[in-house]
Amino acid sequence: MAGDAEPGSDDAADSAATARLEAGRVLFAQPCAFLRGVADLSGLPPSDLPEIAFCGRSNVGKSSLVNALTGRNTLARTSNTPGRTQEINLFTLGPEAQPRLMLADLPGHGFARAPKAKVDAWTRLVNAYLKGRPPLRRVLLLVDARHGLKGIDRTVMSMLDAAAVNYQVVLTKADKPGMKALADIQAATMAGLARHVAAHPEVMATSARTGAGIPELRAALTDIAAPAPGGGG
Repeated sequence: MAGDAEPGSDDAADSAATARLEAGRVLFAQPCAFLRGVADLSGLPPSDLPEIAFCGRSNVGKSSLVNALTGRNTLARTSNTPGRTQEINLFTLGPEAQPRLMLADLPGHGFARAPKAKVDAWTRLVNAYLKGRPPLRRVLLLVDARHGLKGIDRTVMSMLDAAAVNYQVVLTKADKPGMKALADIQAATMAGLARHVAAHPEVMATSARTGAGIPELRAALTDIAAPAPGGGG
């Protein structure tokens, strides 16, 4: 019948999706090591690794998401106190001799329980990093699923647009709102991205607590990683 899917097409799509999820699982099961904390741009190491940055408002869950992706509880330090991350913390993912990704956990934008001068210094550091880091392949802009995009998020998005840095919005704490509220926030966020030229079109929803969305995000980031040793994907 006209319009019917070809036999096996659904199976092929399912197999491809399963393989992509497995590639993400394998990548993020590899060693992940803290490289260094960077308090100013002069401390950033030269690197030819693809780099992914975790950016967002203070206490949005950046460190928790890094831990969830890598399957570790204490790789990145977490706290209920906004402003705990005070440097750009860099991690390498993959074998020590040939890592495949650099992960950058950034200080939060906006409110933090710290002197204003220090918060301003963190914000300048993060903005300078985002605009001028050559290996940076994607910024994950983390947004609390209970609240959606805020003014500070839109400011960062406009800055990334101007710098032509590819970024993707990832909703965190997706277990907190109900299913309808989450769907509404996700739809509103996608609508808000329509005018932003550097934004990735897909908004992903994740929960570090329940693991929801983590396999899918791993798979998406695997597409950015350097090839595996030996030429595998």
